[in-house]
Amino acid sequence: MVDLSIIIVNYNVKEFLQNLLNSLIKATANISSEIIVVDNASDDGSVQIIKKRFPEIRLIANEKNVGFGSANNQALELSKGKFIVLINPDTLVKEDTFDKLLNFFDSTPKAGLAGCKVLNPDGTLQLACRRGFPKPWTSFTKVFGLSKLFPHSKLFARYNLTYLDENKTYEVDAISGAFMMMRREVFNEIGGFDTKFFMYGEDLDFCYRTQQAGYKVYYFSDTEIIHFKGESTKRSNIDETKLFYNAMHLFVKKHFSSSFLVSSILQFAIIFRRIFAFINTFKFVMLAALLDFTFFIGAIVLAEKIYKSDHWLGFPTDVKPWIFILPALLQVIISYLAGAYKRNWLSILKSFISLIIGFVILSALTFFFKQYAFSRAVVVLTYLFLIFLYPLWRILFKIIILKNLGGSSRASRTLIVGTGSKAIDLASKLRSDLNVLHNIIGLVGLDMQEVGKKINGYKIIGSIDNIKKLILNQKVNQVIFSAPDISFDKMFSVVSLCQGVNVDFLVSGSELDFLVGKSIATNIDNVPLLKMYYNISSPTHKFLKRSLDISLSILILIFIYPFVYIFNKLKASRNNFREFVLTTPSVLIGQKSFVGPKTSSYHNDLYLGKLGLTGFWFTETVSKNDGNEINKLNIFYAKNQNLWLDLEIIGKTISKMFHIKEK
Repeated sequence: MVDLSIIIVNYNVKEFLQNLLNSLIKATANISSEIIVVDNASDDGSVQIIKKRFPEIRLIANEKNVGFGSANNQALELSKGKFIVLINPDTLVKEDTFDKLLNFFDSTPKAGLAGCKVLNPDGTLQLACRRGFPKPWTSFTKVFGLSKLFPHSKLFARYNLTYLDENKTYEVDAISGAFMMMRREVFNEIGGFDTKFFMYGEDLDFCYRTQQAGYKVYYFSDTEIIHFKGESTKRSNIDETKLFYNAMHLFVKKHFSSSFLVSSILQFAIIFRRIFAFINTFKFVMLAALLDFTFFIGAIVLAEKIYKSDHWLGFPTDVKPWIFILPALLQVIISYLAGAYKRNWLSILKSFISLIIGFVILSALTFFFKQYAFSRAVVVLTYLFLIFLYPLWRILFKIIILKNLGGSSRASRTLIVGTGSKAIDLASKLRSDLNVLHNIIGLVGLDMQEVGKKINGYKIIGSIDNIKKLILNQKVNQVIFSAPDISFDKMFSVVSLCQGVNVDFLVSGSELDFLVGKSIATNIDNVPLLKMYYNISSPTHKFLKRSLDISLSILILIFIYPFVYIFNKLKASRNNFREFVLTTPSVLIGQKSFVGPKTSSYHNDLYLGKLGLTGFWFTETVSKNDGNEINKLNIFYAKNQNLWLDLEIIGKTISKMFHIKEK
């Protein structure tokens, strides 16, 4: 018999699982242990990865997803440890986690089950790691949000126990299934999980049965894990809201007898959460439809007022307001069918197409319903207004409201924690990544003695002791830990130290082929160029790009060019802004584009677009002599080019021209 059995149920989170297994191997270096992974029919290559990289781990590969409880039961039956740990695959543990918990069990004979502090990736406490049972009052306060409104109230905050100090150890009703450690005797006496709970609720049920058997359940605060919550459910078609509240209902029914009140509360919660989830998912669709509907009505009203005269007195009062509402509703339906409303983006091209279709259909209807054909001139005027209004509000909405819509196009200001060969290799891989731009600010060492050194061109600019100050001063938005160079214990310290700082923490895989962190798993293997799809060559993108070039150059030539030209004649020296404006004629005639590469339209045989007046080579912090980095930026632009990216680069160019002092 070994001292510790660690059981993991995996479903389609191979990147997170690999990092967890690496952290477990370090945490059990001095403990007699076994690790059992139950894979619930993943289709992401999890089984193959485990067999290849972790052959010493015991693997159970299910042919179908049997659920969390059943999968754990499979491993529990095979386990041999005096103590058993159930842990989620999307977690990381510290080197001392199991040592401290084993000492806790030795000093607390009545403890049958314990969970440690569970942190979110930003260092905050994950509330589910200590809970009360969902009795009627507790369920009511949870569902109706009273526990959030009064988090420090013992009366209202019973479910997540937020009135208790998270840095103290105490007995609780229940702990999270993300991390549960138990004595072998508990499993021998009460058995495994109740398989009626497919997902959620089985941990509550297990904690309840543990206490019924005479053991105590503890929240242990002296060590912690990080939990990237919900990764498996994101990669499935599971309705987690329904499962969560159904599990609560099943738990109450099983242990506290059937209650009409609790049943009603939980069913209401399911309906409410579904409505809220639907609104949240389709908020852009509903907002776009509402704005289009409103602007359509406004356009008709405006067209009526403009065209109204002695010969036509406007729409008869007996057809109002339907003469406004019905055409607007028809146009919204046409726009929807034409694909102008999508969950995550707003299409200008498809809104143009839908307006053309709407104009044709509405004009045709006036021939069939002559009693409502009051004025075809109003229809024409209405659609002329809409051709201007529909794109305008979409452009303003994307530029002003959805500032992060093109966030992936911005270079992430990145710190790499580590100074070894793996960290240098990671930095080089990130700089050559064509999917995400990384501006490597520098390396972070483990102590101050390394600061100032350069390794392969990368400067060590600080240590983990002053990393928070570095993040704030350098405006860093991404910190990547080089896993081989830093202990998981130190990673946890950095995450805790930087709690509240708006930064993403990621951990590289040991083979440097992926990054995981804060709900993302990113492959960073280099992708052959020929396998990529480049927007710059797409006919649709070409049309929109040329339309932007023509429209913007005409505006500049009419309103700005004459003044800059005269001023330049009076004062011969040029700056970036004057150069930009005075070169605009070459954009109008198609020789250049506002955004594009600086010196060449091709990289080998790859077309990068027309030469640009500006581009990433101007807006990003990069040495003008670093040909490889500039080529990478040009390829990234060609791959990701779209109207919004061009507008973003032009906006950043103007900002840089007027707000950053030129050297």
